[in-house]
Amino acid sequence: MSQRNLDAAAFQPLAPGEYALVMAKSQENRLAFAAWLLFFRDQGRFPRDASELELTDIPALARRLEVAAPTDGAFAVAERTAKRLRSEIRARYGFREATVADAEALTEWLRDHAAPETAGELTPMVERLEARCRELAIEPPTKERVERIARAALRAHEDRFHSSIYGRLSPIVRGRLDALLGAAETDRAAEVPGSVPAVLLALRSNPGRPSLASVQEELAKLELIRQLNLPADLFDHASSHDLERCRRRVTVEAPHELRRHPGASRITWLAAFVFLRARTLTDDLVDLLIETIHRIGARAERKVERELLEDIKR
Repeated sequence: MSQRNLDAAAFQPLAPGEYALVMAKSQENRLAFAAWLLFFRDQGRFPRDASELELTDIPALARRLEVAAPTDGAFAVAERTAKRLRSEIRARYGFREATVADAEALTEWLRDHAAPETAGELTPMVERLEARCRELAIEPPTKERVERIARAALRAHEDRFHSSIYGRLSPIVRGRLDALLGAAETDRAAEVPGSVPAVLLALRSNPGRPSLASVQEELAKLELIRQLNLPADLFDHASSHDLERCRRRVTVEAPHELRRHPGASRITWLAAFVFLRARTLTDDLVDLLIETIHRIGARAERKVERELLEDIKR
C-alpha cells in the first residue's frame, strides 16, 4: 500500500468508537493520538517522521477535535506518554510489535515470495514486507531494520538461485562457461598478453551491416552457445527478473571483473546470459537474412536495369 496523507480523501471520518477514544484523551495529547491512530489504521504502522504527515492536514484535524494545531507540525508529547498511546493504538487494531523471530520469518517469506518478482530492487521489497506485516497484524520494525531485512532476503534468494543453477551444471559445462571469459582457442597461440579479447565480448557484440558475412558471424555465435550444451530445462523455473538481472551483470562487467566473483554466481550469470543471448541471436539472424536477401535482390535488379540500358544504347 502506498503512503497516504491525512486528508479527507485518504481518511474517512473517525468511527464513533475511534472518535470517543480520541476525545477521551487530554487536550494536549488528543491531536497526536488522533493523527497516529488514523495513520496506523491506514498503514499498519506509525509515521516514522513528520514528513509522512502533511502539515496542511493537521489544522483540519485539530479543528475537528477542538484543539490547537502545532505551528511546526511536531507533537509535544512526552516519550513515555507517546509509548503508552501507541501501545493503546496497537491493541485497538490487534497489532503487536515485531520480534526477532518475526524478522527471521519475514526474511524467509520475502526470499520465497517477493525476491523472485522484484528484480533485485529494494523499494518493492520494503513495500511487500510492510504489506505482509499488515496481513499478520505486526507493526514493522524501524525503517533501517526493514531495509536490512529486505536486503538479507534479496541476498538469500540470489544465493539460493545461484547454488541451484550451479549444482545442475556438470564440471565440463562450468568449464565451457568460464572459457567464455578467455580468448578463443584459435587466438591463443599468437596471443600477446592483454591483446586478445575474450570470447564473451564477441557474444556481446551487435550484428554488423546486412551481408552474408554478418549472417555467418551471427551463426557462429549461435553455434558457440549451442556447443556449451546447457540443459534444456535449466531455467524452466527461473523468473524473468532473475534472468534479466544476471544478463545485465554480464553485459556491464568486463571479463576480468567477472572472473573475480564466486564460482556459483559467475557461472549462473554466464549461463543466464547465453540462454537469453541465444534468443536474441535468433531474432537478429532473421532480421539479417531478410535485409541481406532484400539487398541482394535490389543489386540484382540494378544489374538487370544496367544491362537493359546498355542493350538499348546499342
